[in-house]
Amino acid sequence: MKRLISISLSVFTCLSLLLATERRALAYINPGDGLLAIQSAGAVLATAGYYMRRRILSLFGRKKPVQSVPVPVPVQTVQKENTRNAA
Repeated sequence: MKRLISISLSVFTCLSLLLATERRALAYINPGDGLLAIQSAGAVLATAGYYMRRRILSLFGRKKPVQSVPVPVPVQTVQKENTRNAA
């Protein structure tokens, strides 16, 4: 978990530095290019979700209750008392 936090903090720092040092672009950018970037990011997220679907489902899924196995009850044998009269 610490590694994930460290990596995400590093990525956030790099993106912040890229935005802070942005230069003015003196070129024509096609309006469809922004949509292409959004579509690429969506494809990456969908692919990551597909490969990690078991982990994602385990986070939101409920665990099935453990079914108890019935324990067999031992049958008690009843011994008959000796009904003969001792002579």
